[in-house]
Amino acid sequence: MPKSAKCLLIGSTETYSGKSATVLGLSYQLQQKGLDIAYAKPLGTCFSESGGTVVEEDVQFIAHSLSLPTSRVAATMLALDEVNVQKRLRGEDKTDYRQILKQQYLQISQGDLVLLEGPGDLTQGNLFDLSLLQVAQALDAVVLLVARYNSLLSAETLLSAKQLVGDRLVGVVINDIPTEQLEIVDAQLCPFLEKQGIPVLATLPKSDLLRSVSVGKLVTQLNAEVLCRHDRLDLMVESLAIGAMNVNSAVKYFRKRRNMAVVTGGDRVEIQQAALETSTQCLILTGQLPPPAFILTRAEELEIPILSVDLDTLTTVEIIERTFGQVRVHEPIKVQCIRQLMTKHFDIDRLLSKLGLTPAGALP
Repeated sequence: MPKSAKCLLIGSTETYSGKSATVLGLSYQLQQKGLDIAYAKPLGTCFSESGGTVVEEDVQFIAHSLSLPTSRVAATMLALDEVNVQKRLRGEDKTDYRQILKQQYLQISQGDLVLLEGPGDLTQGNLFDLSLLQVAQALDAVVLLVARYNSLLSAETLLSAKQLVGDRLVGVVINDIPTEQLEIVDAQLCPFLEKQGIPVLATLPKSDLLRSVSVGKLVTQLNAEVLCRHDRLDLMVESLAIGAMNVNSAVKYFRKRRNMAVVTGGDRVEIQQAALETSTQCLILTGQLPPPAFILTRAEELEIPILSVDLDTLTTVEIIERTFGQVRVHEPIKVQCIRQLMTKHFDIDRLLSKLGLTPAGALP
């Protein structure tokens, strides 16, 4: 009977903290070390239909990015959606999910390590007995927590998480730290956490690229009409600028930004012109007023898509900001970026030592 692999459950203190990105970067490093890994996400949150079958997008993307065979990927057990929540609340769903979890995950537990992607935060999944701690207990897994840095008060969030997870906590990744805050995090926050028995395995600097969204994604979210350059919807938008000021102020403002989406009125031709001559990835025109022909011609030449939306500026900006706040890592350029970040900043040897794993080809 082959030995069971160890289970590493990757959780987060709040949704969109960078869990999937951490899984991608970490698993790549583990594979580079020659370890045989498997992956699973018991509780699904992002489903879509593909070829007639429903798939969990994160699972599909990560399995594909890591070239994992199907024997190394377990199916997602449950979609955390309104329908399933209602069934559970009404008592129609009496399933013992922890029991199913144990049965399903034994099938992929040969190899060195099973990476499990946990729920969105520390309490999500409780209704189905599939919260972070419940999954960890059911599979006797250790926990790696990802926390988005907000301020030095992130210490409080991580202390609370440590109280909840206890000795299962193998370490934390502090993510999305503004460059100017890195020094204080390393000098004050990390030593404090280490003294509290919370190993800091990585402090990751903020990355505009990882927080970026494709123009195509904005088209979908805004239900926008694409007026030109349908072929460049893969361009990545890293920042948002609103062209509501006079043209001289706008030019100065635009020059300080890079890879931006500019939202302005369809009648603000001089602002549209200024935006096209700076680092703009797409122009979003509100009020459903078509731009003049010379603007479209110039955008065609510069390969900048122009979108038209049937929304006011405020609503448009709110939707875009919400989209930035919920970005996924499903673009090859982001995968490359997270691999580089994690290789540079994540202490993989310390993690392996804590897990009691010896990389293939390394001395025992």
